[in-house]
Amino acid sequence: MKPAALPGDPPGGRRAVAVWGIGVSVYFVAVIFRTSLGVAGLDAADRFDVNASALSTFSILQLLVYAGMQIPVGLLVDRLGTKKVLTLGVVLFTAGQLGFAFSPTYGTALASRALLGCGDAMTFISVLRLGTRWFPARRGPLIAQLAGLAGMAGNLVSTLVLARLLHGVGWTAAFAGSAGAGVVVLVLMLLFLKDHPEGHEPEPLPHLGAAYVRRQIAASWREPGTRLGLWVHFTTQFPAMVFLLLWGLPFLVEAQGLSRATAGELLTLVVLSNMAVGLVYGQVVARHHEARLPLALGTVGATAVLWATTLAWPGETAPMWLLIVLCTVLGACGPASMIGFDFARPANPPERQGTASGITNMGGFVASMTTLFAIGVLLDATGGDYAVAFSVVFVLQALGVGQILRLRKRAARRERERLVASRVETVHVPA
Repeated sequence: MKPAALPGDPPGGRRAVAVWGIGVSVYFVAVIFRTSLGVAGLDAADRFDVNASALSTFSILQLLVYAGMQIPVGLLVDRLGTKKVLTLGVVLFTAGQLGFAFSPTYGTALASRALLGCGDAMTFISVLRLGTRWFPARRGPLIAQLAGLAGMAGNLVSTLVLARLLHGVGWTAAFAGSAGAGVVVLVLMLLFLKDHPEGHEPEPLPHLGAAYVRRQIAASWREPGTRLGLWVHFTTQFPAMVFLLLWGLPFLVEAQGLSRATAGELLTLVVLSNMAVGLVYGQVVARHHEARLPLALGTVGATAVLWATTLAWPGETAPMWLLIVLCTVLGACGPASMIGFDFARPANPPERQGTASGITNMGGFVASMTTLFAIGVLLDATGGDYAVAFSVVFVLQALGVGQILRLRKRAARRERERLVASRVETVHVPA
């Protein structure tokens, strides 16, 4: 069943694609910077002379800042609009990437990644809001998946291009040179980005200070669809995020005995699978909203089975065919996490979309941060036993699935009520 057309929907069209594309290019660059550590993890350990726990702190701090910023960013987007928030985000994540290039010590490198995480936190929520302002509501699921697809393309650039630069021109030149992409998208955004099409300006909101903040957060959280979206995002995103962001390359090289080149190819496979699955999931959810939960839970189940098989495989290493299947299935985690926004979006009116998306987006990053930390601690405690360390994945998946099953009926009932109300409103709109 297709989502119903809503009164006052934006028209979409070529101009919408062009403006939205500029916002997506900002997110594309942010993901390149976010995932750059994933291909440089072993190099970073050597450069700063740190162990597994300290290495994981880079990504944990980055994700801690990212997750902690999601609700404030959602409120800022609802209050100030997309362009202002994205501008600040680009300045911060570019400064963070540049600082990381020249960091002489572990402490300054940590500060740079925190700055990068702060800027990165302002991108995806802004791009989602830009999509809702420029495209009809029925296009929401596909637009969200396409935005996620652009992010994975950024991950692909990290895996293929930045990794080669790192080992070709060195640490400082690779990271400093990549920071130039931030300057390019900043110029494009300042010249051409607009928050909304003409005639579709949002209603002005009175400045209510702390009362406004509390009301926005409380109203968004009261919707079971927002909470269900958070837990879907929590449960689906983190296995691939942890793999790509930090621990995939060390696992494949140190635990599975692969060369860096072969491990890089498997990381690339995760990204390519993500891009292909994202197109499929976006089309399916746009046409059949009832497929949202089966797709999300199916992805969680497949991921758990493949990880369990890989970690429990008899012998020192898993066969290559199994690692290929694992990486292919991990590629579905990102698209499945986008489904979380398809629960939060219809549960909230336009003036709360940023706040609701921020709450939802916290889920996967809190799970990723927790898993990154736990894996680092367990690796140090067990002397590098990846099978024990990666078992923490199953604990978080079990927690998330339990919450999804608890909330699913309430969210579905509330969504039906809002859909009926919107149809009644459409019928009574004067011609």
